[in-house]
Amino acid sequence: MADPQGFLHIVKKEARKRPVAERVHDWHEVYAPQSPAERAAEVSEQAARCMDCGIPFCHSGSAGCPLGNLIPEWNDLVRRGRWSAASERLHATNNFPEFTGRVCPAPCESACVLALADTHTTGSVTIKRIEQAIADVAWESGTVVPKPPMIATGRKVAVVGSGPAGLAAAQQLTRAGHDVTVYERDDRLGGLLRYGIPEFKMEKAILDQRLMQMRAEGTHFVTDCEVGVDLTVEQMRENFDAVVLAIGALRGRDNTTVEGRELNGIHLAMEHLVTSNKECEGDGPATITAKGKHVVIIGGGDTGADCLGTAHRQGALSVTQLDYNPELPTDRDEAATPWPAWPMVLRTSPAHAEGGVRRYQVAVQRFLGDANGNVRSMVLAEVRVTREDGKRIITPVGEEIELPCELALFAIGFEGVDLGPLLDDYGLSPTRRGSLSCGPDWQTTAPGVFVCGDAHRGASLVVWAIAEGRSAAHAVDVYLTGASDLPSPVHPTALPLAVV
Repeated sequence: MADPQGFLHIVKKEARKRPVAERVHDWHEVYAPQSPAERAAEVSEQAARCMDCGIPFCHSGSAGCPLGNLIPEWNDLVRRGRWSAASERLHATNNFPEFTGRVCPAPCESACVLALADTHTTGSVTIKRIEQAIADVAWESGTVVPKPPMIATGRKVAVVGSGPAGLAAAQQLTRAGHDVTVYERDDRLGGLLRYGIPEFKMEKAILDQRLMQMRAEGTHFVTDCEVGVDLTVEQMRENFDAVVLAIGALRGRDNTTVEGRELNGIHLAMEHLVTSNKECEGDGPATITAKGKHVVIIGGGDTGADCLGTAHRQGALSVTQLDYNPELPTDRDEAATPWPAWPMVLRTSPAHAEGGVRRYQVAVQRFLGDANGNVRSMVLAEVRVTREDGKRIITPVGEEIELPCELALFAIGFEGVDLGPLLDDYGLSPTRRGSLSCGPDWQTTAPGVFVCGDAHRGASLVVWAIAEGRSAAHAVDVYLTGASDLPSPVHPTALPLAVV
């Protein structure tokens, strides 16, 4: 490194955001645009903060990046202005750095050695920002080009699902020489990247440019096709040598026991996000909108924050986000989650800076409606959360409070894969966690049928989906040809260190 003490005198700088008063009135990404020269100068300086730490925990699969991104290497290349070489090193381990650079919560940064000392000058390297810059520069400069296979194996593979896991598996298998077709039941490709992640977090032109590259490499795509219904499992067996199930974990968790749940205006979070994203795609006004309404979001995670930012842009009168857990500390508790594990700390998204109220240790007791069957308010109570025999017990402990509510959104997680003919006809049953199990070769109990991504591990991070898609592609290549040069970054039993 040119300056191994750069982190001591270079101040950590996050990417600048557009003013709140501006960005809540459009759907463009929240970060301020920069000229190529300004971006190169700032990002190169930030990359110089990467220290010669000896053991780079940032790309450890157990604590940092499950893809094994060679972060110190491309940081040094950026520092020296070698952007093309940095892109080559980044793409060697990550098919879609323009996705992860925007929507990944960056476990690599919490595992950075500099995260051990978080002051105004120190703290983790801004890895996510540097990654996005490398990817964007590569696209702008024409460095990212189609890489069609040099050989054709004559084997045909179907990938069911076009989210990040399915796309990663498809690109890897296409480049290995297999004839790959991706099936998507929605009208557009991308899965949660398309309809789950709001436009202000990742503009869909970013997704479309990668899909164009994949088409040019030879990957085939079929939309509006639900495998198991529009295309039978028997037809899949006849037409393909292997199948990869990357169907996600889209079965949303609900609370149907709450009194008044049947009232109009109460929805699962994904119902709200999908219709909003469809409006951004030009499909007409959203059928579920926060415009002119008091909105309450039940759930304090990332999906809830996505609903929060969406509600702001739709013109909500007020937005309240509820969490039955206590408010987390802003600093890492070394006893609970010692470095380099993913810390249990209070996280804020740009949407939280745009307005709204966060309330902790409260839970909805019932919904109240008007004469037309529309929700008008909800009754809350302060609660205490305990565990008995591994089960979460939520007990009201305080006075009840009535809160105006004309749109309620449940953002309380996902229960697993959608059930239906696809799984039934393959003879597959979800585990107790709602996911699909597999052997060490990523193969399910159905011969020639593999699984990866959220369908296998449950709702998780984009970076884990890509890692599992790459690993499943390696396994499929071995299954079809007996050997593979494709990388396999994670094992089916791999878990982040934070949840072990």
